[in-house]
Amino acid sequence: QVQLVESGGGLVQAGGSLRLSCAASGSAFSINAMGWYRQAPGKQRELVAASIAGGSTNYADSVKGRVTISRDNAKNTVSLQMNSLRPEDTAVYYCNSKGAEMGPTGWRQFDYWGQGTQVTVSS
Repeated sequence: QVQLVESGGGLVQAGGSLRLSCAASGSAFSINAMGWYRQAPGKQRELVAASIAGGSTNYADSVKGRVTISRDNAKNTVSLQMNSLRPEDTAVYYCNSKGAEMGPTGWRQFDYWGQGTQVTVSS
């Protein structure tokens, strides 16, 4: 089973920056997409940014121009550089990965989540 380990959350003042990182590990697997989602209290989990095989990226409108997702395919890592942070960016940020892994009966699709990392932006 693929495991995702996140790091980099914390407390920052409005206007500041944070960098989140996520590393995927496991035995035989192939990643198609890696991305970051967030969930604020009382709200649904939403996409922040995603990096898809082939190099394309998607960003939520609310973070465009402030956030950059980068992926290292060789290391199976994805990072999220967040600048000009706002109080409304406060949430638990989750790494997500989709792809295929070798299971007991052959290759199977997977969709895994990290444990989440808290980002708090003070005003």
